[in-house]
Amino acid sequence: MDLGKDKLIEIYRHMVRIRVFEERVAKEFAAGNIPGFVHLYSGEEASAVGACSALRTDDYITSTHRGHGHLIAKGGKTDRMMAELYGKKTGYNNGKGGSMHIADMDIGILGANGIVGGGLTIAGGAALSAKMRDTDQVTICFLGDGASNRGTFHEGINLAACWKLPIIYLIENNNYAESTCIADTCQIANIADRSASYGIPGVTVDGSDVLAVYEAVSAAVERARKGEGPTLVETKVCRFRGHFEGDPGGYRPDKELNEWLDKDCIATFSKKLVEMGSATKEEIAKVDQEIANEIENAVKFASESEFPAPEEALEGVYA
Repeated sequence: MDLGKDKLIEIYRHMVRIRVFEERVAKEFAAGNIPGFVHLYSGEEASAVGACSALRTDDYITSTHRGHGHLIAKGGKTDRMMAELYGKKTGYNNGKGGSMHIADMDIGILGANGIVGGGLTIAGGAALSAKMRDTDQVTICFLGDGASNRGTFHEGINLAACWKLPIIYLIENNNYAESTCIADTCQIANIADRSASYGIPGVTVDGSDVLAVYEAVSAAVERARKGEGPTLVETKVCRFRGHFEGDPGGYRPDKELNEWLDKDCIATFSKKLVEMGSATKEEIAKVDQEIANEIENAVKFASESEFPAPEEALEGVYA
């Protein structure tokens, strides 16, 4: 693939933006500045960025409880995201959605979802809308390995396959549904193999290789735009932190985590950019510093913003 220097550096920029954002969220949560629960995306950056880099602004995504990375990869602004996590009125949902419900319809982000597998049927609605309006918009439905064992997985994909809806179902298989290993709940090595049950293509890729993800999703997007229906894409990934902040992660062997840390997607991609001559070490360092400054400003924006007033509690609530 000849993506060009600008595109490759932008991919790297998004990956770093997700990582720095998430690591800062961990610190702010530990300091008591962020209420509720947070589920961090550190380690899975190549999956979201590779996938969303194949989309247009008017395409859609549905997200999960571990959704910060998806939102940033689709073009979400880190200052408004941080403000939302802080519960401030300058956040994407005026501080009322928090970590698991951020949405921005203007750039096709239909919302993160605290319900495991909840996005599967929402994505179907978005894709059906595009088909009925006769546009060539596509939807990426992000889900985890745990969601692939829920009823909505079968119901959503089966109907989308029958109607040839323009959806890419992207399973981010990080090997654990909370603390339950996928090997204990699934008798096949690759979840994407389930695609055969619905008569649609399925592919499994290394989720630490951002270009492999981009290539697989680009092919699925092209197929969807042509009206040929859904594709099931599985990215094998690793979350570097616990299921949620505060989860000690004792169920995961140290050896397994260390093997993934050794092939950190960001470090691997920055090295590849230099080797390909697409970026110099100085350009990489400049991007890193720019993102560090951006996230620092995002925290400042969030901390200085106001909380919504009590009388605003019902504003923006639909019935």
